[in-house]
Amino acid sequence: MDSLITAAARALAVGDPLGALKRIALREDAPALALRGTAMAQLGDFPRARILLRRAARAYGAREALSRARCLVAEAEIALASRDLSWSSKSLNAARTTLEQHGDRINAAHAQYLEIRRLLLIGHLKEARHALGRLAPNALPPPLRAVHELLIAGIAVRQVQARAARGALARAARAARQAGIPALAAEVQAASLALTTPVGRLVARGTARELLLEEVEALLSSRTLVVDACRFSVRQAGTVIELARRPVLFMLARLLAEAWPGDVPRETLVARIFRAKRADETYRVRLRVEVGRLRRALRALADVIATKQGFAVLPRRGQQIVVLARPVEDEHAAVLALLADGESWSSSALALALRASARTVQRALESLAGAGKVQALGRGRARRWVTPSQSGITTTLLLPAPVTGD
Repeated sequence: MDSLITAAARALAVGDPLGALKRIALREDAPALALRGTAMAQLGDFPRARILLRRAARAYGAREALSRARCLVAEAEIALASRDLSWSSKSLNAARTTLEQHGDRINAAHAQYLEIRRLLLIGHLKEARHALGRLAPNALPPPLRAVHELLIAGIAVRQVQARAARGALARAARAARQAGIPALAAEVQAASLALTTPVGRLVARGTARELLLEEVEALLSSRTLVVDACRFSVRQAGTVIELARRPVLFMLARLLAEAWPGDVPRETLVARIFRAKRADETYRVRLRVEVGRLRRALRALADVIATKQGFAVLPRRGQQIVVLARPVEDEHAAVLALLADGESWSSSALALALRASARTVQRALESLAGAGKVQALGRGRARRWVTPSQSGITTTLLLPAPVTGD
């Protein structure tokens, strides 16, 4: 490798893409094309970066398996940065295997981290945690140690573990300082916002207040009966009753919890749950059926009783009942929460992350665009969606599980 290629590679390693381009901008050989692609990616021109990396892979040819594998890993990283989550994990795993066979353990680890970051984005926390546990960060250079700790923090945030997230972010910050890469330090700082930005709202006795991550963690570990409107469940001291697949029961539980210690009139329940204008006998019968189902579902934690006007919920152990709601409750809050990371997302990537149909996501984006909350960039398959950071939304921390029919 000649001196200009070496100098350009060193410039990219410390986050200086312009310095790298000054040395190789006019060269068309395979190593220069690969480095130019990496530089363009660092500058944010992802389409051009992909073209250059594919040209580099073709220029290396079949005999340069190691270099081709590095190009594939770089292209996968660009896809992740541009929130194109449809790229093939098989290709990335094949590239990682090639890197391991040739002794390039650093880039092999980097490929593994890319796959873990993808798993985290689409909500596969168990798989991400398992894959992360197989890696040994102490043997890696500071940039990859910082990435490792950022992933630990990301998993901890989504599992509402504030202390673990804080420790991981502190270690990530130290590794980023050792790496001396400004972009990496900025990523750690942005991730730290999850600890200082409200991630939920506590609704109790007719009042609401915002909660930080550590406050949500304390609430969920307390003896308080929590109707969790973020994950569609009812929780108390480690006992969790999942209602994500029973939306009518969850709506009923939330309405009763918001009114506690009072009751909710039957007319109000019928109007809110069944969207009926008048509570005739048919709807009253349906309401009694749903109340019976909710009573059976919550029998370990609370009782649902009939009152003169309607129904009320009573905790079995005498603790108070609260509702944990999302910081911003919009019709399309889940889409906004993903877009709030500041990156540009394709509609297919949003559908994958939300486990929703592509058409459902497209309708949500069209509605948000009409309200001026999101903006489309590009056309056709190149179209991406962006939005300014939403006040009160940090990460996908409290995104609910997908809801199916009751």
